[in-house]
Amino acid sequence: MPFTYILECADGTLYTGWAEDLAHRVQAHNAGRGARYTRGRRPVRLVYWERHPSRGVAQRREAVLRRLSRAQKQQLIHAFGGDND
Repeated sequence: MPFTYILECADGTLYTGWAEDLAHRVQAHNAGRGARYTRGRRPVRLVYWERHPSRGVAQRREAVLRRLSRAQKQQLIHAFGGDND
């Protein structure tokens, strides 16, 4: 089942992506095998995710999430409960 997700990087920036296997993808990001953007910003922390019925839906949702402002992403994360340590 595909997912869209938002990671919080060690420098406080947010990264948005999609994956078929969310746990494996987050591990890859933290191992330096994820996106180029996250390689120098480790460790990353999963702060938001959504499950989708298909890869296409997940990719379209990722595009929508990427266009959100930082403030909008933070509101989404807060409502999700992903900003709690």
